[in-house]
Amino acid sequence: MTDSTSTRAPEHILVAVAWPYASGPRHLGHAAGAYVPPDIFARYHRMAGDRVLMVSGSDMHGTPITVAADRLGVTAREFAEANHERIAESFRRLGLAYDLYTTTLTPTHYRVTQEFFLRLLEQGYIFQDTQLAMYDPQAQRFLPDRYVEGTCPHCGYADARGDQCDNCGRTLDAIELIAPRSKLSGATPETRETTHFFLDLPQFQERLERWVADTSPHWRPAVTGFVQGWLREGLRPRAITRDLDWGVPIPLPGYEDKRIYVWFDAVIGYLSASMEWAERQGAPDAWKAWWDLGPHGAAPGRSYYFIGKDNVPFHAIIWPAMLMGFGGLELPYDVPANEFLTIGGQKLSSSRTHTARLPFLPEALDLFDADALRFFLTINAPESRDTDFTWDEFQRRNNDELVATYGNAVHRLLSFLQAKFDGVVPEPGDLGAADAAMLAQARASFALVGEQIEAVHLREGLRQIMALAGALNRYLDDAAPWKTIKTEPARAATTMWTALQVVSALRVLTAPYLPFSAERLQGYLGDTDSVHALPWAMRELPAGRALPKPQPLVRKLDDEELAELVERLGAEAVETGEPT
Repeated sequence: MTDSTSTRAPEHILVAVAWPYASGPRHLGHAAGAYVPPDIFARYHRMAGDRVLMVSGSDMHGTPITVAADRLGVTAREFAEANHERIAESFRRLGLAYDLYTTTLTPTHYRVTQEFFLRLLEQGYIFQDTQLAMYDPQAQRFLPDRYVEGTCPHCGYADARGDQCDNCGRTLDAIELIAPRSKLSGATPETRETTHFFLDLPQFQERLERWVADTSPHWRPAVTGFVQGWLREGLRPRAITRDLDWGVPIPLPGYEDKRIYVWFDAVIGYLSASMEWAERQGAPDAWKAWWDLGPHGAAPGRSYYFIGKDNVPFHAIIWPAMLMGFGGLELPYDVPANEFLTIGGQKLSSSRTHTARLPFLPEALDLFDADALRFFLTINAPESRDTDFTWDEFQRRNNDELVATYGNAVHRLLSFLQAKFDGVVPEPGDLGAADAAMLAQARASFALVGEQIEAVHLREGLRQIMALAGALNRYLDDAAPWKTIKTEPARAATTMWTALQVVSALRVLTAPYLPFSAERLQGYLGDTDSVHALPWAMRELPAGRALPKPQPLVRKLDDEELAELVERLGAEAVETGEPT
């Protein structure tokens, strides 16, 4: 058996990951929707030989940060920087392998954002106008959208934010809210005129319609439907500045009391982070391999934007329009937005409390293995519809699938090898039909799983891997080497060699999904290099290799342990620093 590698040419793959607000820790809903999926996708493409650039960072601006900082009596910068460190550390513990995870406070980001603003202004895509804004007469200041809450005019939700309704997902202007109230003082805001800059989205209506028609056939139906709905309604100009003192300064004189609004600078972060990564490599133009269309307008590769569904309009309409206006840069190839992970049918929010709640990442990683969390969040991923979280389902998936189907098959095989073959991979004899079929299924899994990951059907890719693990269990049950070792030792040796080749395949197949256990399995199979450096291909485990004694790859959660861990989470939401 020889290694088999893909013959397709390597591609440049940009993996653009949603920027979390540096307003508090992220919870498991965020991880399921926007953070674990791109890591799986990027790890696979690296192993498949593609040139991957995975970038993101903490969004250090925005009103959730200023609201919380005001409440705590610290500066917005101090508050954001502390939370950035917490978020970055939890992402590291979860195994997210960014090429660069940065912030929107870097000199590079400020420079690129201001250049973007000036280019769009020069091209006539930004104009200045007055608008009505909410003003708090008690606090004597204009209120950013998130400082205002009220009733959504579309669905009647009583706690809609001034920029977006958490219930129906519609983006809003604060002045649209019914019965608005100030989050600063509780007063009823007044509407007053203020001058701002606007992105002239109507200029991009026809270009966006053509682009969506050409690009969206492979998009998720919910994303396409959402975007087409916006386009049918007709695009309207959108303000890109606010009366704030926290954010990227407007690069024009006379606007010192205003800032570029957070949604405008956050999407530019994908580009500025790519440029910062290149600067850190000592090759300032390296970012162009993923972004620059070149003189003939040819796309350099493919760019994927991993977000939650509430961010679809910003990434599938507004950001493409901005890129069109700037010119010469790669447009999104796919925006694989996930639906919501809910609890009790209710959308999870880090800014609201729940009687029963998901843990935030730092505490979840203190209680559970990262791979167990990654497995559950993927096998139960809200790819096509909202999915509901329960602890019973988490335990069932962990014990009945991750442990019983995959972990136990690997551990019993490697333990039996130690007990009966002195830990040495045996020399096989002639392969029978069942042996050949088992090896063929393992080889075929690389194409099957790879196809699903490339289509961003990550849940189905993981199911294909678990199907191979299930087939391995059935093969071992039928071949029963623990019996044939007594009567047909040569047959037992062939069975063991065959099963070990499947385990060798599983270490590669699981690496994007379960990076920590795959790395441990790599060591149990006697290899010292990283599993993530291996190609996406069948890798033979040679006969005669002595393997070290294994430990269980994953652990079972019994009822008492799970109850104790859940009790430690408590019933009330942790302090996140976000507004409630």
